[in-house]
Amino acid sequence: MTEVEIIHGCLKQDRSCQKQLYEEFYGKMMGVCLRYAKNRDEAKDILNEGFMKVFTGLRSYNHTGSFEGWIRRIIVNTAIDHLRKNRQEYLIVNTVYANQVGTTKVEEVDEEDLFRNIRQEDIIQAIQELSPAYRTVFNLYVMEEFTHKEIAEKLDISEGTSKSNLSKAKFNLKKNLSHFISNTPK
Repeated sequence: MTEVEIIHGCLKQDRSCQKQLYEEFYGKMMGVCLRYAKNRDEAKDILNEGFMKVFTGLRSYNHTGSFEGWIRRIIVNTAIDHLRKNRQEYLIVNTVYANQVGTTKVEEVDEEDLFRNIRQEDIIQAIQELSPAYRTVFNLYVMEEFTHKEIAEKLDISEGTSKSNLSKAKFNLKKNLSHFISNTPK
């Protein structure tokens, strides 16, 4: 079936088309959710909630631009909504974590050397280990290419907080992945 046929089938509540759409985009959208979630179970919850929004909002898709991009935007917004609902738990910045002892070597690490031979799963795990505030800003800025102004508006924080959280996220991500350097061939 073509993308258009799948969309039309979903609009008619055809379960086989809904299943095909879900299966076609599951992997990519799960990857998006994993970057925002603290673990796989939370990512699945966000993904399923996002796909419910995709199916209920499918009539609003106007067939301009990428359908995958349209779905991705819904999934990202669902992840942000999830974080907002749990704001007390998720958007608390843990500055103690960023200032822990034993971080002197991290700043000396070249990013290209650090990421060259690290498995994708390890990078996702390291991102999930970031505090929720750092993880969210990192994903929105680096992965979704939002500006600090857009991030500030979406998360109801200042642009300065967005910039600070991004800087701390990058520092902590390097720290979380620095143990791979000893296993990386020079």
